[in-house]
Amino acid sequence: MTALVQLAHGGGGEATRRLIAEHILPRLKNPALNPLTDGAVLSPVAGRLCLTTDASVVRPLEFPGGDIGRLAVSGTVNDLAVMGARPLALTLSLIIEEGLPLATLDRILDSIAATAREAGVAVVTGDTKVVERQQGDGLVISTAGLGVIADGVELGIPRIRPGDRIIVTGTIADHGLAIMASRAGLGITSVVTSDVAPLNDLCSALLAHGSALRFLRDPTRGGVANVFADLAEDGGFSVDITEAAIPIAPATRHVAEMLGIDPLVAANEGKLVVVCAPEAADALLATCRRHARGRNAAIIGTVVDRQPPLAELITVIGGRRIIGRPYGEELPRIC
Repeated sequence: MTALVQLAHGGGGEATRRLIAEHILPRLKNPALNPLTDGAVLSPVAGRLCLTTDASVVRPLEFPGGDIGRLAVSGTVNDLAVMGARPLALTLSLIIEEGLPLATLDRILDSIAATAREAGVAVVTGDTKVVERQQGDGLVISTAGLGVIADGVELGIPRIRPGDRIIVTGTIADHGLAIMASRAGLGITSVVTSDVAPLNDLCSALLAHGSALRFLRDPTRGGVANVFADLAEDGGFSVDITEAAIPIAPATRHVAEMLGIDPLVAANEGKLVVVCAPEAADALLATCRRHARGRNAAIIGTVVDRQPPLAELITVIGGRRIIGRPYGEELPRIC
C-alpha cells in the first residue's frame, strides 16, 4: 500500500514529529536547523542585509527538468542574487495536501536539498502544515531568503543610461513551455525541459564587472516582455529588442507556435536579463558564455533616448511592434 500524508502529520503531535524526523530533517540537516527551535540564530555579517519572500505553486509538482522543490529554492536564491546579494540562509514552509504520497514528498525534499547544496545555501528554519484533500493543490511551498549585499554593489533601473546593452543569458521560455507541454490532457509529446536553476554563481561572476553592470532581473512570470516593459516605463528611455538575436530552443519555439504562446511572455526560471554599459557588453557576454548557465547568452537589445519611452521589438522582417506586459497569466500555476 502506498504511504500517504495524513491530516495527523500536520497536527503538531507525534505524527508531525515523525514526519520531520524521518523525512525532512535527514535531508536538510545543518547546525542552524538541527535543534528544531522556533527560529534560527545566525551569526552577524558585514554588509547590507537583503530579504526576500516567495511562494511556489506549480502543476504538475514534478515536470521535465525540475519540480516544485527545485523551483522554490532557485526562485528565492535568484531573487536575492539579482539584487546583488550573496544568499546566506533560506526558510521553508510546506503546506501539504492530505493524500500526497510520501514517496513524492521525499523526492521533492531530496530536490530541495540538492538545489540548496548547488546554490551553497542552507535551509535554517521552517514549518509544516497539512490541509484537507482538494484544498492544497498537492503541495504549496513558501520560502524566504536572507542575503548580504557587499559595499559598493549598486544595481537597478535608475542606473541605466541610453546606449546601454541588453543581454539575455540563454534560451527563453523553456520553463513556461515545459509546464504547458507536460499538463495532463494537452496531448503534447515534447522534449522541452524547464531551465529552473539557481543563478547566484553566475550573478557573482557578473558582479565582478563592477559599475559596468547596471541591472539584473530574472524574467519569471510575464517573461522577458515584463522586464522590457519595466525598463521602458520605469527607466524613462525606450528599449529596442532585436527579434532575430533572441535565443529560443527549436523545441520550445515549436511548442509555442503550436499552442499560440508568445515566447516573450512565457516564464523563465534559469535565465537573467542583464543591462550593462556598452563598452563592457562583449566582456559581460564572454563571462556569461564561460558559465554553464550562460552558454547561449546573447546581446539582444539597446537602451535608446527616444520618447515616449516604449519597449519595441524589431521583427525579423524589419518591422516594429510594441512589447507590452501580458494582461494576466498566459499559464496559471507555473511558479
